[in-house]
Amino acid sequence: MKVLKFGGSSLADAPRYLRVTDISTATHQTDGAAVVLSAPKGVTNALSLLCEQAAAGEDFQPLFEKLTSTVTGIASALNETLTGFEYANVIDFIDTHLGVLKQHLEGIKLLGVAPDNVSAGILSIGEYISVTLFSAILSAKDIKNRIIDPVSYILAEGDYLDSIADVSLSKARFTDVPNDGSELLIMPGFVAANEDGEKVTLGRNGSDYSAAILAACIDASCCEIWTDVDGVYNADPNQVEGAVLLDKLTYQEAMELSYFGAKVLHPKTIGPIAQHHIPCLIRNTLNPAAPGTLISNEKSEKWTSVKGISQLDDVTMFNVAGPGLKGMVGMASRVFEVMSNANISISLITQSSSEYSISFCIQSKDAPKALQLLEDAFALELQNQLLDPIEIRQDLAIVTLVGDGMRQTKGLAAKFFNSLAQARVNNVAIAQGSSERSISTVIESKRAKKAVKVIHQNFFSDRHTIDVFLVGCGNVGTELLSQISKQQPALLKRNIQLRVYGIANSRKLLLNSQGIDLSQDWQPALAAASEGLSIERLQQFANDNSLINPVIVDCTSHEAIAEQYVAMMENGFHVVTPNKKANTSSMAYYRKLRNTALSTNRQYLYETTVGAGLPVIDNLQKLFSAGDVLHRFEGILSGSLSYVFGKLDEGMTLSEATATAKENGFTEPDPRDDLSGMDVARKLLIMAREADLSLELSDIEIESVLPEGFAEDCSIDEFMQQLPALDDGFKERVESAKAEGKVLRYIGSIEGDKCKVTIQAVPASNPLSQVKDGENALAINSDYYNPIPYVIRGYGAGGTVTAAGVFADILRTMPWKQMAH
Repeated sequence: MKVLKFGGSSLADAPRYLRVTDISTATHQTDGAAVVLSAPKGVTNALSLLCEQAAAGEDFQPLFEKLTSTVTGIASALNETLTGFEYANVIDFIDTHLGVLKQHLEGIKLLGVAPDNVSAGILSIGEYISVTLFSAILSAKDIKNRIIDPVSYILAEGDYLDSIADVSLSKARFTDVPNDGSELLIMPGFVAANEDGEKVTLGRNGSDYSAAILAACIDASCCEIWTDVDGVYNADPNQVEGAVLLDKLTYQEAMELSYFGAKVLHPKTIGPIAQHHIPCLIRNTLNPAAPGTLISNEKSEKWTSVKGISQLDDVTMFNVAGPGLKGMVGMASRVFEVMSNANISISLITQSSSEYSISFCIQSKDAPKALQLLEDAFALELQNQLLDPIEIRQDLAIVTLVGDGMRQTKGLAAKFFNSLAQARVNNVAIAQGSSERSISTVIESKRAKKAVKVIHQNFFSDRHTIDVFLVGCGNVGTELLSQISKQQPALLKRNIQLRVYGIANSRKLLLNSQGIDLSQDWQPALAAASEGLSIERLQQFANDNSLINPVIVDCTSHEAIAEQYVAMMENGFHVVTPNKKANTSSMAYYRKLRNTALSTNRQYLYETTVGAGLPVIDNLQKLFSAGDVLHRFEGILSGSLSYVFGKLDEGMTLSEATATAKENGFTEPDPRDDLSGMDVARKLLIMAREADLSLELSDIEIESVLPEGFAEDCSIDEFMQQLPALDDGFKERVESAKAEGKVLRYIGSIEGDKCKVTIQAVPASNPLSQVKDGENALAINSDYYNPIPYVIRGYGAGGTVTAAGVFADILRTMPWKQMAH
């Protein structure tokens, strides 16, 4: 015979009752069935709220009428559907029980309190209505059935509202209950009786527990828990994208998962079925064809080490500490005796090796009571300072990694805590059982969801996540979004999920918790956005959506944004940028950027600040990390000036070449930023600092293309109109160089600790003479590369190559990980 339990979500309306009937009768025909039912969906919550309203002296009539409408509505719908449905009897039962309910509520309103024994009777009304409806359905279908009242059979002890069943004594009471399948048995869940015969309940969501008790008492062959999901997942599928359905769990694994918050299972459920070795199958009422998850002595052959991650919320940690604990026999037992006598369950315990302190976690609802009891029990020790004031820490959660195979798999604990570090989560306390079946950590509640997502990704998924926020929608930023849009499908095939969650310009910030669809025109949505950019807003968004790998990409050239990089990393963001302002700010800020990246375990990536799409920074860092020492550097570092000076060779004037470069998107929006030489100077300073030279921007000698003070205080258009005034002078310099067989090039150089940016006439024998049309070229002389330099050369102008370099840096923010199932 099988026990089938159906929860409230499976009993939401008449069609679902009929679906439950079909499932139950099919099982009954083959194996015999005993069915345990919860209240219809929402009914128990309504009953609880009615008690609260009545105790508070509020008007409970509207909610009472809504409750009446819900249950009578189900009965009416069944009556319209089923021939022979005993509608009058069902309605009479409902009216009688709701009439008693109303009398109790009136009494509670007069008393101003709802006594627990009265509340137990009220809260279980939904289950009794549910089995009455179900029995009437079966009778209409001519299926012989019998309702078992748990008050007559299941003996429990403890609080009226949260009792524990004595399975052995209860089993002896079931001798008159047939388990041969001759009748389809029906029992309301959630209900039992104490030794005085009074009705008690088994705790909220206790119908699972009722089913396990019934299965043990009638020696069922299987206990099936029917719910609204396909089985037990390795993490909460509502919180973790890609949560995996587990095929099998051992009783011990299920016990760990249920105890630490797995929502499909009630913590008390596993005990009776494990003790009597009854298999338990978790199945979906809405998808009965799904195989479900089997809980038994069988181990999964698919998931052999880690099985799941659970999260227990609303936890408070107590810390009992002081010199009186050191070597004092019996102090720990006194602490836990206080909790036991108050019927307060302890979730986790840790003790320092010095024996100076004991810490334990309980549900937050029990914290005020626990603190009062502990202070009363240890009043003398507290008064004499043998104990420090009892410390409590609230708003905590316990995250637990569970699996039978963990004891045989090395490195799981390290991987678990590395995942927490990746999620930027601090461990408040850590516990591991001697069975090595689970590892638990106590963390801040607000970080629990993100912690679970990162742990799940590292243990169960080979998918990498990158969560992008773009600042700056100019040439490079817009091109970058276009490249990301084109590459997202290909990246997904490589298990890289790159989503852009935010786009900002100088005035507006567009955010989308599902990710912005880059295949659509996002600009109108940005224009319509109502909020502006701030790190606080981005952090709040990242926390609210538990983003695993948030990256801010700064595609502006604004100093104000660059000054916020430290704050960005401190708030959990990687920073990727082609903006040179941060790396060329003061040496103190330069060092602070790197120290912050190390201390926060965030990446600060800026490859495109020097060579656009060329791998300049990466190669320099590798050389210097390998012990190389820079002697001399010479190169053309500006793609725009490479283009302009190349066009001068071909006979264009300076103004014509600059205008053409601007039209092609090679220059900054204001060409003065390029022609001033400051852009090249910044790149040169970045390279010098990578070579460990402590230089400031003011230390760079700069020969500008523009005369000092030329067209400084005018608009870009006005500047371009005035630029032809310089054409003749440059024409003379070009012709003078040409007469010597040379060409003009704009060159940055480092020699020793001297950095210069100059216009040089170079002969055809110089490799830089051939560098034009937007190319960059760098020649590095070092210990390892001498006398022949290390040369990097390639296209270095335009938004396309710069965006491609930024894109490559974004992909470098993915953490390395090793899969382990």
